[in-house]
Amino acid sequence: MEDLLAGIAQHGFSIAVAAYLLIRMESRLEGLSQAIQELKLAIVEEGRRG
Repeated sequence: MEDLLAGIAQHGFSIAVAAYLLIRMESRLEGLSQAIQELKLAIVEEGRRG
């Protein structure tokens, strides 16, 4: 337990930056996933018409 706390104390800033970036990236990935799904539906719909 003490080793864990010492590691966090030594690398706390790096951990905080990594966590911040992961949280930001998660929302962007969700947006991209939604856009891909919408594009897939549009392509399928266009294929049915054409």
